[in-house]
Amino acid sequence: MKLILFLLLALPMAAATPCHSLESLSLPNTEIQFAESAAATTMLGPGSFLVKTPAFCRVGGIIKPSNDSEIHFEVWLPEAEWNGKFRGTGNGGFAGSINYSEMAAALRDGYATASTDTGHRANGIDADWALGHPEKITDFGYRAIHEMTVKAKGVIQAFYGDPPKHSYFSSCSNGGRQALMEAQRFPEDYDGILAGAPANYWTHLLVANFFASGKKMLEDSASYIPKEKIPAIANAVLAACDAADGLKDGILSDPTSCHFDPATIVCKGAETDNCLTRPQAASLQRIYDGARNSTGGVIYPGYEPGGEDGGGGWSAWITGSKAGLAAGVLFSTGFQRNMVFNEASWTYKQTNLAAALDAADTKMAATLNSTDPNLKAFQARGGKLILYHGWADAAIPPVNAIHYYDTVEKAMGESVVDGFARLYMLPGVQHCSGGPGPNFFGQFGVLKAGDAQHDIFTALVDWVEQGSAPAAIVATKYTKDDPAKGVDMTRPVCPYPQAAKYNGTGDMKRAQSFVCALR
Repeated sequence: MKLILFLLLALPMAAATPCHSLESLSLPNTEIQFAESAAATTMLGPGSFLVKTPAFCRVGGIIKPSNDSEIHFEVWLPEAEWNGKFRGTGNGGFAGSINYSEMAAALRDGYATASTDTGHRANGIDADWALGHPEKITDFGYRAIHEMTVKAKGVIQAFYGDPPKHSYFSSCSNGGRQALMEAQRFPEDYDGILAGAPANYWTHLLVANFFASGKKMLEDSASYIPKEKIPAIANAVLAACDAADGLKDGILSDPTSCHFDPATIVCKGAETDNCLTRPQAASLQRIYDGARNSTGGVIYPGYEPGGEDGGGGWSAWITGSKAGLAAGVLFSTGFQRNMVFNEASWTYKQTNLAAALDAADTKMAATLNSTDPNLKAFQARGGKLILYHGWADAAIPPVNAIHYYDTVEKAMGESVVDGFARLYMLPGVQHCSGGPGPNFFGQFGVLKAGDAQHDIFTALVDWVEQGSAPAAIVATKYTKDDPAKGVDMTRPVCPYPQAAKYNGTGDMKRAQSFVCALR
């Protein structure tokens, strides 16, 4: 009898009620707009990879926790083979749309899943919707993800007749900020949280870094670094630091140990794309140094050497195709204009670093920053947290993730934190993915869920459900970043403060040639 019961519990769960009946479901402050069955299909998943999804029930609605809220959300529920779990997804940038690609990957793996536009509809780099709408900023800051989560669980309960056995949240960038916000503010929402490249110190990221380097390059054309010079900078960094870790492979294993001096590539004669003028070298040093106060203290860390080149590198985020078009500049000015100063005509010329940062922290830190190191409530209920950040990230300085993790250890104690949290720093990985290093490690569910040794999300699930604490994760670099073209490289990613060290003799493109050791 016990064996029969075990087998029944292990079977995938099916719907207990027809999908269309969910249209009449009553949830607080919520209007269900549609509930419709969707056939098995193939759709674009993360990274534009095709994902085959099973037949599912698609539910969409609007949540209105305030008079100025209009939080659109969707819940997708496998019709026949639900694994009994829920996976919430987050948003990049300023959000503004439902994350269908990550929902598709979660659905393929048997999860009921949900996503939200966080209360507005716009492209992810547009913050104009926030002007004069403090409630919408609150929705974006923390309320929408929590409301989505609570309502999704209500939909799951109504459809299957049971609540999810376990709930997970996984996202990167602003989604990493959302992930930490959930752990800090709403520790009961999720059992396991995967937070990638978290923009959790939002006010300092979007104000301090801009005034540290972006503002000077906008004001003074001589200080601007054109995208044509980025390859020369990247090559000079590798020439100076690549071999320091024992491997000359185009990847800096620990960029913090690289002390590249921009003065070494100052033009000695006529200016070319292979050298920098002195004002450009000064700009480069400011980018590495980060934002500092009047006494030289670090307000927010700078960007690490080694992430300059490539499609997701500095030409996209820091310098732009031309002055003023870098994504970092657009995010920063949009944030300050529409959220901090609440003035459509505001420009960066109206303030300075100290005043802008004070205004941002005073007005927006409580709503947008997820920097609270007190995770005791999340830890006490058995929650597990995994953070990761690429060392070559040109959008969010990677040392920020280390700083947050260190504050949690200081607040709660290393032994306590070791029981529920991990941080992985990924050499050669850009913002959430991409870059010259092994950049596939299960972070987005691009590939079918794998084993805990190669898939960071599966490692999180095993930690929550089986108590198996994760160790090294083997990350993979595919040829031309296309899994169909075969494996180019594998390498272990070690839990911080450890890092992968080459054994000196093995194939440097294979994970077995590395061991985890203290940095």
